[in-house]
Amino acid sequence: MGEAWKSGDWVDARRVRLVCILLLLLATILPYGFLLLTAHGTIDAWGRPIGTDFSDVYAAGWMADHGRAAAAWVWPEHYKVQQALHHSQAVPFYGWHYPPPFLLLASVLATLPYLVALTIWLGTTLAGAVMVARRIVPGPGTTLAVLAAPASFVCIGHGQNAFLTASLLAGGLALLDRRPWAAGLLLGCLVYKPQFAALLPVVLIAAGNRRAFPGAAISSLGLVALTLAVWGWPVWQAFHDSLDLTRARVIETGETGWEKIVTSFATARALGAPIPLAYGFQAVSTAFAIIGAAIAARWAKPALRGAAVCCAALLSTPYAMDYDLVILGGALCFLVADARERGWLEHEKGILAIAYLTPLFGRQIASLTLVPVDWIALVAVFTITLRRAWAFDLRERLPRNRPVHI
Repeated sequence: MGEAWKSGDWVDARRVRLVCILLLLLATILPYGFLLLTAHGTIDAWGRPIGTDFSDVYAAGWMADHGRAAAAWVWPEHYKVQQALHHSQAVPFYGWHYPPPFLLLASVLATLPYLVALTIWLGTTLAGAVMVARRIVPGPGTTLAVLAAPASFVCIGHGQNAFLTASLLAGGLALLDRRPWAAGLLLGCLVYKPQFAALLPVVLIAAGNRRAFPGAAISSLGLVALTLAVWGWPVWQAFHDSLDLTRARVIETGETGWEKIVTSFATARALGAPIPLAYGFQAVSTAFAIIGAAIAARWAKPALRGAAVCCAALLSTPYAMDYDLVILGGALCFLVADARERGWLEHEKGILAIAYLTPLFGRQIASLTLVPVDWIALVAVFTITLRRAWAFDLRERLPRNRPVHI
């Protein structure tokens, strides 16, 4: 058993395919099929909007389409629109916390009926994630692995944007050496979710790839300029004014639920740390993540750079949810691609297989035991990435010991 775990031979293609088929059927198709069959309009049998978090996206887009864009960041006004759209006073409230560039997409989706918009939203972004994953790891098995991934299950259930975020980040990293300008365009679009882009300037400088900066500037500044042209400064003022409330309610007090948040800050808070200590722990995590990603970007091969940056994007922010672990899926793709080229190290396959599965049960375990399984999986994958970078790329670049002559 020990040798099998060390080698990872038990994680073979047949078992992976079987597990993925079972996951897709039992964790995605059947549960969500039941959810749709028992729904009443846009509300499921538990009184929640189908696609839960998509409710805030659709409501914000509807407000923008009806001349009330800035009010989307005013929680009571936003909630009233959600209640009206779902014809329910008891529908749960889902807050709109995004910068104005995401409102551009939300306003387009809100021109469609709710369920149609949700279907198109999830279908197109999931297709984008599959396309990026197959570019990193070619082969039909990649499609099944993405569709069946527990992180995909969580993202679909929440109607969330993690497929888009992962596609932009992993896609940009995959293109960075061959088409840096196009890579920059993709990475710059992360202005809609900037907590995952904050480390990118450091990474690009460390990689010596400054040619991506013009593309990133064009896409990010272009999206900002478009929001100003359409709605003016009030939407940015409203977003700015909402930040303190979002920080206090969502990040610092965990009203969303600590078990759903996969950051170092949330891990510390869930275990009872006061806010200043939790921020200190997050600062250490952020520094570790950025330094590790910069080292990988500077000296490791592109696949390991991609894996390190995907992990570091999650570890460097205090604001990331379990559905954002789709980004961790990008790291897994990069690691598989590197292992196909250079082989597996001991214990890697088993740990990565467990990390792939953790979003299926991570929230439940954290809720019952306070053990942050998802965060542990994230740290484990980042550690494996840096270990591979050391074993295959960094060690040989260090100067050899030379005799000292006295």
